[in-house]
Amino acid sequence: MKKVLCFGELLLRISPSPVNDPNSATNPFTLYMGGAEANAATALAGWNVPVRYCTALPDNFMSRHVIDYLDYKGIFTSSILFTGDRIGVYYLERGADLKGSMVYDRAHSSFSQLKPGMIDWDKVLRDVSWFNFTAISPALTQDVADVCLEGIQAASEKGITISCDLNYRSKLWNYGKQPIEIMPKLIEYCDVVMGNIWSANSLLGTHIDSEIHSKGTREAYLAHAELSSKEIIQKFPKVKSVANTFRFDSDANDLKYYTSLFTGGKSYHSAEFNCEGVVDRSGSGDCFMAGLIYGFYNQNEPQDIIDYATSAAFGKLQEQGDATGQDVLTVKKGELGK
Repeated sequence: MKKVLCFGELLLRISPSPVNDPNSATNPFTLYMGGAEANAATALAGWNVPVRYCTALPDNFMSRHVIDYLDYKGIFTSSILFTGDRIGVYYLERGADLKGSMVYDRAHSSFSQLKPGMIDWDKVLRDVSWFNFTAISPALTQDVADVCLEGIQAASEKGITISCDLNYRSKLWNYGKQPIEIMPKLIEYCDVVMGNIWSANSLLGTHIDSEIHSKGTREAYLAHAELSSKEIIQKFPKVKSVANTFRFDSDANDLKYYTSLFTGGKSYHSAEFNCEGVVDRSGSGDCFMAGLIYGFYNQNEPQDIIDYATSAAFGKLQEQGDATGQDVLTVKKGELGK
């Protein structure tokens, strides 16, 4: 079977240990393996989709432990490049929103020091039918943005489906370029784009209704998602499908979550999911991206694709760590979201 390739930076995450952990007094911090593309790869491997992961790691004992873990999860790791001196790290306050309490320590990481010509794309793309990356990678340096372009151009020449998650991390775009100068050139090669109406506005310059929050209804948000999706497809003719996610947290710690998929000239909407509080917000969007790839890879119907991806992403909110451990049956039953 043809493989899905996930390309991006692997990160180590450090968070305070859970308060209910009996060892928290002696081990106040917990280490997780993360990174958006690694999270997506882990989900896909758990759903029996053959997946290859390409990143850059230093040649040391820690990288070998990381690769052993990826191998254990069923991810093909032969395309990992050994270069540089360190693995990137980020620190995340437990229970806090990603945007509010995340600190990156990824400067001079192995991945951030990639340059065009370092990756043998003919070898990496062998037996690959899908190439997935995120907007996090081109936010790191101009060289990494050029490597992303190099990779997706090679994939496009081979007729490989290309997807991008429009992750917007304002803290990362600090090398003198605005996202709008970089991302449109990459999205020109994409077939599937996932994000939300705000990230599309920041990264691609699509229209955003300044009054959308005051309208505040599900109907208004979904209507805006359809307009945004059509605008992306009009700007980037190769794009065939656009997915949007909506997640809202209230002061009472209530959360509601729903999504949309525009494909084949038609919008498809998920049900609305609700819960009181979450276990871990990290990686939910990556899980949604993996769910989309899973559905398209298996040639499922659009409504089934969006239903599966949404259930997987919502279930991830009730799991500790960055990557999901849900199997296909758990996702389809929505057991973790109950």
